[in-house]
This record gives sequence, structure tokens and C-alpha cells, in this order.
Amino acid sequence: MNQTNEAREALHVSVDVVLLTMVEQQLHVVLLRRAAAPFAGVLALPGGYVHPQEDEDAKASAARVLRSKVGIEGAYLEQLATFSGPARDPRGWSVAVAYCALLPVQNLPADREDISVLPASSLPQLPFDHRAIVDAALVRVRSKSLYSSLPVHLCGETFTLPQLQQIYENILGEPLNKVSFRRKMDEMDWLEAVPGAMQSGAAHRPAQLYRVKPAFKQELALSPRGL
Repeated sequence: MNQTNEAREALHVSVDVVLLTMVEQQLHVVLLRRAAAPFAGVLALPGGYVHPQEDEDAKASAARVLRSKVGIEGAYLEQLATFSGPARDPRGWSVAVAYCALLPVQNLPADREDISVLPASSLPQLPFDHRAIVDAALVRVRSKSLYSSLPVHLCGETFTLPQLQQIYENILGEPLNKVSFRRKMDEMDWLEAVPGAMQSGAAHRPAQLYRVKPAFKQELALSPRGL
């Protein structure tokens, strides 16, 4: 009985969040410098233990981690996968429910020395199994960008269709046909024009600004066929 109780006490349940944003047309990952051991002073994914008395579920834990450790609210958030085993954490056998979050870069807090926003393509060595979690998040985001509205959560409150297409192209790593792209956006029916709002450009005529329909603020529009 004592051995069973000790095993239960040694099990660590946490959440880790891959927070993605777009900087200079590249996907970036938001990392925090760890304040405590293990791996004190090392950049890692935002994460923390589940608080059973406070958190309604694991998603609430992830949202709390983003709020308390990164200082943000309102990021798009979806469960990614569960990572577990005796080797991922030097403190013992652990379970981490990983989440993927997307946020426009302008919504990140400024002047935080403990936060680093680094290109997903050139991350430093990460502790625990955080590199595997990041890799899983990138695969998920690129896959879902082929048939859903997921990339819009990297945009600001309003945006033009060319700006949105650029976000898709940056994630997918390839150009998209303008006519086909706009047809897919119309099929999914998740955008609405902002009345009277245009964005002027030095070399182009003013472009209509769009925003996400309220019903899709934290949900995804899906296309039966890929982009």
C-alpha cells in the first residue's frame, strides 16, 4: 500500500503550451526562461502543473498558464496531444497535456525580459521533450491550414484578403492561387467585410478590410476540400 501511495505522489500532471505567432512572415514560437529547477535559466515552453481545485479542465489549466506566465488572454487554444513517461522530466514519471495556441504578435506583452520570440525553424535546444511538442504543433498547424480557418488567429482584428493569403502561404511554405483561395474563403463563410473600412497602399488601390464573424471567434471554419 505504501509503495502504491508513493507512486501516486510521484506522478506529475502538467500542461505545456506551444504559443505560435507570425513575425516578418515566419512562424515564431514564444518561449519563457525558466525561473526554477530543473533547467533554471533555460528557455522552455510555457507550462505548469494542473490545479485540481482551480481548473475546470486541462484547457482551463493551459489558459491559466498563458494568463499568469505570459500575460495574455484570448489566444486561440486547442489540445494537441498527451506526452508521458519516466524520461521526459528528471523529477519523475510525468504526464503533460500539450496545447497549441495562436496569437497575433502585437498581442504579446512588451518589455518582458523572460520572454523570447524565436523562429520555429531555428530554435535552441529545449528541455524536457519540448522539441517534440513543438514539432507536433507545427505539423498540426500546417495540416489544418490546408482545410480550415486556423491561420486567421495569427492576424489582427482586421485584415485584407491579400494579408490573410500571405499568412496561409507562410505557414504552408508555398504560393496559393488568388482566385482559388478567395473561393475557398467564400465557401467557408466565416469572414465579413468591415463596413466602410479600407486599407490604403502606396502602390495599389485601397483594399477592403475583413474580420472574423462572431460565431467563429474561437471556432474553426472548415472546407470539405483542401486549399
